[in-house]
Amino acid sequence: MTRPKDLNPWDSPRAFYGTELRRHREAAGLSQEELGALVFCSGTYIGQMESATRRPTKEMAKLLDAALHTDGILTRMCEAMEQASQHAEYFQLAAELESMASAIFHWTPMVVPGLLQTAAYTRALTRAGRPFATDEDVERNVSTRKERAKLLDGPEAPELWCILHEAALRIRVGDPGVMREQLAHIGELAQAGRIVVQVLPSEAGVLPLMHSSVKVMTFVDAPPVIYLEAARSGQLLDTPALVASYIKTYDLARAVALSPTASLAMIQAAMEDYAP
Repeated sequence: MTRPKDLNPWDSPRAFYGTELRRHREAAGLSQEELGALVFCSGTYIGQMESATRRPTKEMAKLLDAALHTDGILTRMCEAMEQASQHAEYFQLAAELESMASAIFHWTPMVVPGLLQTAAYTRALTRAGRPFATDEDVERNVSTRKERAKLLDGPEAPELWCILHEAALRIRVGDPGVMREQLAHIGELAQAGRIVVQVLPSEAGVLPLMHSSVKVMTFVDAPPVIYLEAARSGQLLDTPALVASYIKTYDLARAVALSPTASLAMIQAAMEDYAP
């Protein structure tokens, strides 16, 4: 059984949610395992929600309301947390899991992944995809992505392994200076030992992962999950068989990609192509 930490419910909306969930569960005379069985999840997951280390999905909140007869209050609280988040609704839970992961394995076919983006690259990418966005909206997106990237600076930073398709180096986002700075940033992170990066060259041909960005997140005390992302949409997968299948496909991409050393050489060559 996962024991909730002593929370101050006023520390954050998530802490308040966890406190309320625990209070309603105990009032119903249920253990974490018993409540988990009623809502089709583990007792560990219930404990993580109560200790504010995990936030429920809206679907889970509805199941909890039904099981605890709480008249929709847990769902409404969940919706309030979603509205307060800086991230798009489809990415909110993935961002939370990303901050808790012990290791992240990321594949991107066309663009540099968010955790590695420079401010100028994010700005140019946002402008390209949302030409009518206000300056305020664009800068909010830049700020949110920079905040996410701080994950790599912390003492408990996850291991980050990225496989980039060669197209991500060649498709120009912004002007040549933006691309040069972006590729230099990736190289600096790799050379500093903060990430491992591999490039999948175009000559490797087609792989099953070509259609979307794929992120594998592993945890010390929880099963791995997969996050798939396309333009303005994303999906979390935690079914063991599906997760295992995606991990095998990711390993295939890793096997045919260039070595980290050769990948850095290709990144350097691409950076020189953007020289003034």
